[in-house]
Amino acid sequence: MLMRFQLLWPVLATLLVPLIVSWFVYPTHLPPGFGEFPPQFVAQAPGFNLIYFILVAIGAVWISCMMLIPQKMGFKGGTPAPAADRKPLPWWFYAGLVVNLFFWWLMWSHSMAFGDLVYWSFTPMWWGFVFVLDGIVYQRNNGASLVSKQPVLMALAGLVSIGGWAYFEYYDYFVLANWFYPDSAAAPWSKTVLTIEFLLTYSTVTPVILEWYCLLQTFPKLVARYKNGPVWNLNGNYLIGIGALLIGLMVFYPYPLFWVVWIGPFAVMTGVLLRLNIWNPFTDIAKGDWSAGLLIGMASLLNGFFWEFWNFGSHHFVGEPVTNPNYWVYNIPYVDVIHLFSEMPLLGYFGYIPFGVLVWQVFIWCGKLFGFNTDIKLFPSS
Repeated sequence: MLMRFQLLWPVLATLLVPLIVSWFVYPTHLPPGFGEFPPQFVAQAPGFNLIYFILVAIGAVWISCMMLIPQKMGFKGGTPAPAADRKPLPWWFYAGLVVNLFFWWLMWSHSMAFGDLVYWSFTPMWWGFVFVLDGIVYQRNNGASLVSKQPVLMALAGLVSIGGWAYFEYYDYFVLANWFYPDSAAAPWSKTVLTIEFLLTYSTVTPVILEWYCLLQTFPKLVARYKNGPVWNLNGNYLIGIGALLIGLMVFYPYPLFWVVWIGPFAVMTGVLLRLNIWNPFTDIAKGDWSAGLLIGMASLLNGFFWEFWNFGSHHFVGEPVTNPNYWVYNIPYVDVIHLFSEMPLLGYFGYIPFGVLVWQVFIWCGKLFGFNTDIKLFPSS
């Protein structure tokens, strides 16, 4: 009971702090557009700022170097584990591929040949992709994948993902809609059905990132590259305090501190897990092993390209009629430049890296809070 309280109170504080600060910032005591679901456009964010762009770019270059040239960043590396035996691709790989390709076509073509099914395309397309990735993990990892060995973990990841992404959407209101959903009214649905559809869509986030992580783990040389690196010993109490402070300041300064929408909760969640000695990627980083942290960040980044590409194509490559209510647009201050077949600006992709770690940490946190095991037990080092 005590551990559950210690798990819960800092996270509840991250929900209350922006509401308390908003009481003093806004005449209505809440930010404009608060509670409109899914979030909609509020106001145009400030335009390009070279100094801000350079500062963000420096961070992007640093994390890129950590991933691409770790030996130049203080990593000695380790001895790769033996590669696993190969198995034939399982049946769910092919089933997932068929589902993914069909709903990808349906979403991008805007075809009404199957009636209102087109409006539901986003979620089955992504679950199909999840099973494609799992099938590849199965093939490369001697038949061991989340679907084949830990289906309960996969199902729990989907459930946690719904609450986890709703948690992230909550912070979007306080940065005045860094992302919003302009086509959410396109589907001929009631508000209740629209909400249900969006929540079902949220179920894909955690599973797909975990699948990418498992796929990267099947490359032993890649895993070994990030061993024996710099040691970061972080203090959980400090992280909780810093995260809560940043979240409060974000409400006062939503445009200069727009990035806190990810970093503030990230710091608090990391702090809670470290404070209670619960394993998370930073537990290993404190020992110089960055493999879990960098690979989950890389997993999120790789998946981000698919997220953004499929999202962009659902609106731009064919056109009318509008049939994807899940289509999103960004309204990011200062760095919203250089778009390559996506709504996401180039530097914005680097936000996927801490986002991936945060998604995993939320899953671990939920496991400890509700009493289920979140350990991935597919690899010798797991």
